[in-house]
Amino acid sequence: MILYSGDLERALKKVEKAGGKIVKPIYSFPGGRRFHFGDPAGNELAIWSDK
Repeated sequence: MILYSGDLERALKKVEKAGGKIVKPIYSFPGGRRFHFGDPAGNELAIWSDK
């Protein structure tokens, strides 16, 4: 699942504070930037931003 955030750096900090493990740090791709993380249940998710 990929979620959207208008402030990617803030979202990353919130994920880390909530116990998520960053799997792939913020990187650029065509259309924006994103990062991937694992939640405490072991699911991999991503958050992206077009800014």
